Amino acid sequence: MVSSTPEEIFRRMIGLMLAKDMNAVADLWATDGIAEFPFAAGGSPRVLRGREEVRAYLAPYPELMDMREVAALAVRPTDRTDTVVVEWTATGRTVATSRPYRLDYIVVLTVRDGLIALYRDYWSPLSAAAAAGGLAGLIDSLGRKDT
Repeated sequence: MVSSTPEEIFRRMIGLMLAKDMNAVADLWATDGIAEFPFAAGGSPRVLRGREEVRAYLAPYPELMDMREVAALAVRPTDRTDTVVVEWTATGRTVATSRPYRLDYIVVLTVRDGLIALYRDYWSPLSAAAAAGGLAGLIDSLGRKDT
């Protein structure tokens, strides 16, 4: 792997997302890498374990969201050389509605041996659902009890 710092890996991931190459995005994960979504709601998973779960999760993304630009990106180092905090904003259009969207994220990214070991993504499920035209469905799912 040519670049292996957390910032380089994150920037590579964003480039691949803009290119709609979700398989290559998943290949950035360690085989046992974790993706966590602490604010996930409704039917969205809170944790993905391993590269193949990440791959399956990412596969439909280009048919849902057409990310066209990273409108803002700030990488913040931590006291650990393998970990950064990234604040970023994605803009694009929702495929189903063709409506524009702007979504803000905060990611804590830890890299091991040039691959993503932990990707903790603090995103707003309400903003994402509104952008995708599914806010009513998300709100409805929040009122249901799991049986």
